[in-house]
Amino acid sequence: MGSTFFSRLRRPLALGLGALALGLTLASCSGARLESTALNLVNATNSTRGLKVVRDRRYGPDARNLLDVYAPANAANAPVVLFVHGGSWQGGDKAGYAFVGESLARAGYVTGVMNYRLAPQHRYPAYVQDAAAALRWLRDNARASGGNPDDLFVTGHSAGGFNAVEAVDNARWLAEAGVPISAVRGVIGIAGPYSYDFRQFQSRVAFPEGATPDEVMPDRHLRPDAPPHLLLVAGNDTTVYPQNALNMEAALKKAGIPVTRTVLPKLNHVTVIGAVARNLTFLGSTRQQMIDFIEAHRRR
Repeated sequence: MGSTFFSRLRRPLALGLGALALGLTLASCSGARLESTALNLVNATNSTRGLKVVRDRRYGPDARNLLDVYAPANAANAPVVLFVHGGSWQGGDKAGYAFVGESLARAGYVTGVMNYRLAPQHRYPAYVQDAAAALRWLRDNARASGGNPDDLFVTGHSAGGFNAVEAVDNARWLAEAGVPISAVRGVIGIAGPYSYDFRQFQSRVAFPEGATPDEVMPDRHLRPDAPPHLLLVAGNDTTVYPQNALNMEAALKKAGIPVTRTVLPKLNHVTVIGAVARNLTFLGSTRQQMIDFIEAHRRR
């Protein structure tokens, strides 16, 4: 079989991946329904075969207090990662982000992908408390999946990035959930709105009436012993402004907390998370940035 055969084989694959990339790009400007469809296509092309997957583990009393766990088949003392989805705190579902669990499990990590209570019925800090409670569940059950309960990482995209950072950086939430501060090795925020005046946006319904940014924004709530942070910024993001990461970086540095802010060129608010999928890494380096950070800060 010569080069002609392989070129014919590669062409439909390239076309398929190109269609996935185009779907994600269109989703960034065409609404939640198209975004959901695009994410479902990404999930459909990233099989979990060979992984240990358990779904709908309950970490709290609410109907949405569920998470799915993805683990390498032979994991032993592996880092444990909690991923929090976005959706302006008003939508989104863990099922749409199975590709994140699959991708990080293939990298060797026990990964939890969670749901949380949604606004406007449940406003800040309900969804942050859910992130802390889910992390507690993952820690308590880490060894059953081959994970190290004292080697935890928390990450999230968009609103989920806010939840991840706030849950770890504000001393209140881990303490309330019973998660030792020393167990969390790092935080990865992906296009998160960590520092903005929500009162000017529709997302104000996710916060208490009469609240101010000083009362709810993660960059105002930094404990001095917070772990290292990686802040990933989509270079073409028009949904969450890059100033959020700049402000968060400045606050972390002022508090003496290690932080790396990385701008990923050509990615938008949706493709920056889509690039976590193993078959879409050609879009950008989101996945590799996450892996490099975890490997640099995991327990040895």
